[in-house]
Amino acid sequence: MLKLTYTDRSFYLECLTLSLEEWVTQRVILALRVGQYLCVEPSTASFLLPVDLPGVEVLKAEVKRDDKEIIALCACDTDYIEVTLRGSWLSDGSDNAIGVFVTTISDRAEFFLHRLWQESQESSASVMSE
Repeated sequence: MLKLTYTDRSFYLECLTLSLEEWVTQRVILALRVGQYLCVEPSTASFLLPVDLPGVEVLKAEVKRDDKEIIALCACDTDYIEVTLRGSWLSDGSDNAIGVFVTTISDRAEFFLHRLWQESQESSASVMSE
């Protein structure tokens, strides 16, 4: 399962071993126990990856092999591809963009996507420190 946590400034992508159903169930139970409002709705999430990362071609092949149409890749320009995922958005129901997006694709595609995202974060951090 992929979990994208969106904050007011950025997002963080995690690859979890729990099933989507188990994780959402645990999150709903937590919200009930603490009296927190929780809205769960179908949604999409998108983010950019540099096209020159090693492994992008493997991810493209995995996306072609996956016929569930949960993940889509689209060229933005010569430097980036947009990754779009279908899944569920969990938030407090307000109109802000803070919340958690969860989805499940093939284990192999999740692994490559997570690895590519980590590499993109490392490369952008090294560019900013220079």
